[in-house]
Amino acid sequence: MRQAEVTRNTLETQITVRLNLDGTGQGKFDTGVPFLDHMLDQIARHGLIDLDIVAKGDLHIDAHHTVEDLGITLGQALAKAWGDKKGLTRYGHSYVPLDEALSRVVIDLSGRPGLEYNVEYTRAVIGSFDVDLFSEFFHGLVNHAGMTLHIDNLRGKNAHHQAETIFKAFGRALRMAVTPDARMAGITPSTKGTLNG
Repeated sequence: MRQAEVTRNTLETQITVRLNLDGTGQGKFDTGVPFLDHMLDQIARHGLIDLDIVAKGDLHIDAHHTVEDLGITLGQALAKAWGDKKGLTRYGHSYVPLDEALSRVVIDLSGRPGLEYNVEYTRAVIGSFDVDLFSEFFHGLVNHAGMTLHIDNLRGKNAHHQAETIFKAFGRALRMAVTPDARMAGITPSTKGTLNG
């Protein structure tokens, strides 16, 4: 069973992430940051990953710590769920459009954290959400999941659409990367024989 539960408690945030890589896309979110909940739901639904996330953070200051620490905790849970990565496809990619917006996400479960994040939002705030926090979320995620992640918003005029295409594409690319490859059963998908960095 490719499932994991991770709890991370600091003086700034208390977060629990439960996930099932072989789920049906069910999402349950209580982070105190509504637009983030909406984006996390895209990962669950398009990644066919069951996600249950509860976060309490110092939102009286701002959402920075909550969003960044949630990326960290989700990254830890992903790494725990996929284990040694034997038999996985390893690479995933997706292009997702939403009206005028189009984003591309490419993933390598390499064991080496790295983020290329090329997004120029057309406005700085969506509702009350600071779009700069999305890069903090993905930095935290890749550092603790040990993945290489390339995110490119290729076009878009509506910031909500830009963000949504990114998270949908991430979910679909992740789904591809973690899918078992029957021809690689029990084999590490690397000529080095390891995906630990």
